[in-house]
Amino acid sequence: MQPPSSDVLRGTLDLLILKTLTLEPMHGWGIGQRIQQLSRGVLDANQGSLYPAFQRLEQRGWIESEWRITENNRRAKYYRLTTTGRRAVGTEAASWRRYVEAVELILQTT
Repeated sequence: MQPPSSDVLRGTLDLLILKTLTLEPMHGWGIGQRIQQLSRGVLDANQGSLYPAFQRLEQRGWIESEWRITENNRRAKYYRLTTTGRRAVGTEAASWRRYVEAVELILQTT
């Protein structure tokens, strides 16, 4: 039997990115690392999933980006929440919790 996938689903990834950015603006690689760190290594937000999520969130107006120099003196795109994005964190978290509760109800059914 294979272990459950640690890949993060799209809607969940969007929420995790938003929540991570409530702490401070970050570059893409740092966001992925923070998600992995806060989940104690359970969730793997790989770069192939993160960057399409950043594009979705920018299109919705929930995050903005700008090029900056990192602490390692490299150029990287930094992301930050917009005012609309800060409001979306609460809305999206509530929606996610309803989804989890619904799935849990189905799983508990015998």
